[in-house]
Amino acid sequence: MSELATLRAKYHQEIFQTILGLRNGIPNNADSSSRTSQDIARRLIDILRYPLCTSPPSEQTVGKLFEKATARFLQNAFELLDHIRPGRWGFFVAETSSTIDRFEQYEHLNLLVEAIKQHPELASIIGFDYIIKPDIVIGRYPLEDNEINSVRALLEDNIARYTPLRRRNRSQETLILHASISCKWTIRSDRAQNIRTEALNLIRNRKGHTPHIVAVTAEPLPTRIASLALGTGDLDCVYHFALHELIQAVNESKNDDQIDMLNALIKGHRLRDISDLPLDLAI
Repeated sequence: MSELATLRAKYHQEIFQTILGLRNGIPNNADSSSRTSQDIARRLIDILRYPLCTSPPSEQTVGKLFEKATARFLQNAFELLDHIRPGRWGFFVAETSSTIDRFEQYEHLNLLVEAIKQHPELASIIGFDYIIKPDIVIGRYPLEDNEINSVRALLEDNIARYTPLRRRNRSQETLILHASISCKWTIRSDRAQNIRTEALNLIRNRKGHTPHIVAVTAEPLPTRIASLALGTGDLDCVYHFALHELIQAVNESKNDDQIDMLNALIKGHRLRDISDLPLDLAI
């Protein structure tokens, strides 16, 4: 088994061990009011064949566990791609990272935060929607001149004086936001809209290049995934925690609507497997 396949299997094992289980006989990533959702979720469990979590976490906890498991998988997988995408990277989950204003492209938002603190009445005018705390963020550390010049003499004092990739161009070390990753165990219409709004704010409020903006989900129902994955302009792509197995489960369900939607999302390059994400982040 390849190293990436091994990491993917370990990721699934961790999710089954700590998150995925039955609540009142229904998989906790399924919609209790949808027989189709339950059917596909059960088939997905049978295909993956790992022991279920005996004490599934509460809805308030499941999201954090999913974030941490996904962040671990991505960090371990991304490290395997060092020969493709070299650099020094920081991986942070919502509990340990601050908002996006800690990163190079969004530092200017600090000024708005301070202005609102001093003048609370501005909050009703400006709002707080632009202050985003993604579930997982990946930041790139800037480089010292000796690192940039390690192979050949590329830099001297009077050139490339403004690029954030060069450490000496900033008074303090500031990470460059490389990726913003939303993790949603399941997808409901309100959650999909929130993710889209955050993505658009990341695009509109940046100074510099746009980071990768993606979502990861364990939602079993293709039509629910479509509420987030369809369309362009906000998210790069949506990634399923077990897309290969989901394809088999949906095909076995014989539900033509779900089969057609899943095929449309995949062929339209709007839905990929979690194993695709590390390589996409290396682009």
